[in-house]
Amino acid sequence: MMDESIRLREFSFEEDYERVLSLWRGIEAGVNVGRSDTPGEIQKKIQRDPDLFLVAEAHGQIVGAIIGGFDGRRGMIYHLAVAKNFRGRGIGGRLLSEVEKRLQARGCLKCILHVLDDNEEAMQFYKNKGWRHAVEDVVFVKEFYP
Repeated sequence: MMDESIRLREFSFEEDYERVLSLWRGIEAGVNVGRSDTPGEIQKKIQRDPDLFLVAEAHGQIVGAIIGGFDGRRGMIYHLAVAKNFRGRGIGGRLLSEVEKRLQARGCLKCILHVLDDNEEAMQFYKNKGWRHAVEDVVFVKEFYP
């Protein structure tokens, strides 16, 4: 069931950073806040793709957020989160759908995302939204430190 009282809008660093960070930290599973979520890193992100970082707002409260990315070929979804007491209202689906629409408008043909292997709720959510588990892909990570 979609809650039309929830407003989607683009993220504003000054207005939203601390509130979104608090949302991410409050998610019980699936969102790891790390070095890429520092103020400087988030500012770099919104300089590149400001229209792909969205928040869902209800009565002045941030209740959901999503970060999308586009490198010119592929899209990426990061940190889709909805506050626990606002789940089941279609907020996550609206956020995801809006970022997908914006990625497609840029010419994106394929989008990927990562889900932690113990986050069954997220896996089912994405499957229900038409995403598939790409069993043929193995993800490698390398972190760079100054």
